[in-house]
Amino acid sequence: MTLRFMRLIATRPRATLAKVVGCVIGVAVAATLTGCGVASTPGTQPASDGQTRTVADATGATVTVPADPQTVVTLSEPTLDGVLALDMKPAGTTAGRGLQAAPSYLGDRAAGVPIVGNVANPNFEEIGKLKPDLILTDGTSINDDAQIEQLKALAPVVVAGDAGGSWRDNFRIVGDALNRADEAAKVVQSYEEHVDDVKAQLGDYSGKTFSIVRWQGNTASLILQELLPGQALTDLGLQRPASQNREGAGHSEPVSLENLSEIDADYMFFGTLGGSSVDNSDAGGASDEEAAKEALRQAVAVPGFTSLNVYQQQHVFLVDGSRWTSTGGPLLMDSLITDVQNKLAGE
Repeated sequence: MTLRFMRLIATRPRATLAKVVGCVIGVAVAATLTGCGVASTPGTQPASDGQTRTVADATGATVTVPADPQTVVTLSEPTLDGVLALDMKPAGTTAGRGLQAAPSYLGDRAAGVPIVGNVANPNFEEIGKLKPDLILTDGTSINDDAQIEQLKALAPVVVAGDAGGSWRDNFRIVGDALNRADEAAKVVQSYEEHVDDVKAQLGDYSGKTFSIVRWQGNTASLILQELLPGQALTDLGLQRPASQNREGAGHSEPVSLENLSEIDADYMFFGTLGGSSVDNSDAGGASDEEAAKEALRQAVAVPGFTSLNVYQQQHVFLVDGSRWTSTGGPLLMDSLITDVQNKLAGE
């Protein structure tokens, strides 16, 4: 095993010490399990009854997983959301984007789930302690092949999708990996019915535009079409301003103060992730509507913000940033539809 890791270091010069330590820990855990007679091949620990099945993940890989996973670790917001939507509780998960805990929109559903890292930075030692029999992740969190290989030393790894991909496809793979495909289909069907019901109750917003903005400090970022809040507005038939009616290369797109007019619209969903970021989740801050209110106070002090049409019309809706400016799965989507209904009903 030492030779293997020396080769890994030689072929991946940018591998960090944390990754190497994580890899060593992963192999140690796998070896311990083997000694107990549970598994002899890293990444293929079966369920307690020994039954396994195979699933295809988003990368095209065929993964052998337990027929009835009992200790599931989720390493992204969408996979956490998906597992909870199927009435399971993960053994561990990563914190929400820019946060130190699970996304706040999940409320009590995620209460008590141990945090085993941040987005894109799993804690291999803590994951190993949980002795998972299945790890779920996707491209919104982990895009490093070396990290995936390290995780495979701990348990079977199913990659559910890519960043900006279809949440339905991501959730379908999660459901399949958990052997709950039928239940997953019912969750999606319930969402579609909810969308149809809310669309029937909305007034006539034809010709109106809806902006989604994350405000961090003194700067704004646009939430574009491919992200889940954008998909929710599309499902409801609500239009985006021209500057946001497109897909982007990243999770969100910063806007310079010189181009602040790009965030303008007839209506705006305005949220924040506090003072934190993906790269610095320890910076503090919150993501709820109270935090959005404080962020709005900061925004109105920026030259040009109060001149925006949406501000003049008092159509800025304060929202939970963990819901409206991040990512997730069916629980997120369902809550977004409810949010739109409630905000527009009160305007």
